[in-house]
Amino acid sequence: MPTFFDWQGHQIHYVQAGHNPDRPPLLLIHGFGASTDHWRKNIEVLGQTYQVWAIDLLGFGRSAKPALSYSGQLWQAQIHDFIQQKIGRPAVLAGNSLGGYAALCVAGNHPESCAGLILLNSAGAFTDTSPLGSQPLHPLQVAFRNFAQAFFQQPWGSRLIFEFVRQKSQIRQTLKKVYVNQDQVTERLVAEIYRPSTDPGAAQVFAAIFANPQGEKVDQLLAKISAPIYCIWGEQDPWINAQARSAKFHQYAQNFQELFIRAGHCPHDDAPELVNQAIAAWLESRTKVST
Repeated sequence: MPTFFDWQGHQIHYVQAGHNPDRPPLLLIHGFGASTDHWRKNIEVLGQTYQVWAIDLLGFGRSAKPALSYSGQLWQAQIHDFIQQKIGRPAVLAGNSLGGYAALCVAGNHPESCAGLILLNSAGAFTDTSPLGSQPLHPLQVAFRNFAQAFFQQPWGSRLIFEFVRQKSQIRQTLKKVYVNQDQVTERLVAEIYRPSTDPGAAQVFAAIFANPQGEKVDQLLAKISAPIYCIWGEQDPWINAQARSAKFHQYAQNFQELFIRAGHCPHDDAPELVNQAIAAWLESRTKVST
């Protein structure tokens, strides 16, 4: 049976596995359009050694989809309260894509909830938004970007895009573009991503996320974070330039390690065996350091 946590009157879905009071718990935070289902290959393995939690961000998965202003600040508050009220002790936050940015927000603004950060191709803009060594955008590129932003902010425009991208054929096509290991793009995965899009309020959440301004920049958050950070990069991600983003983390992060693996935007699901081994090894190394 699904388990839920009441947060500010909204039902938040979560999964819990394993029990280990001697090590920090691990909280898994999914990316845009995903859910706790996206971590099933990791929960089963890591839950054998660690206490593992996974949470559906408000607006995604089996969590409620109310008409709110969605932002990193909202999810930051949700995750912080979940850790304080449900987990009961600081957790290592592992986030993919949007979930990585939410984890950064928690670590930067609520250090009492964060025992460490594991970022898997995390999202979020730096103050300098261009990758290191890149050329400035062409005026036509700037014009197209501005047009796309204006289009998303129109209710009919965002609804049109939502109805298009949530088709199972489009979900499958997108996954195949961002996964290196194509055999991981299963019908089950497509169904798990499609199902929440049929919930009441899903289209409104989609529009609200794109209409809201960006939150704190990643470099601003990193300046406030003293917890250890471990980045696992899917180096063949077509959406994120892993090498350029890595260089920026080296520039701003204080306590930082990283690993590059043959995977795309969702390394934990694209190459789960490698990621599970890497997370376990890093958590074990942190335990030895703290003892």
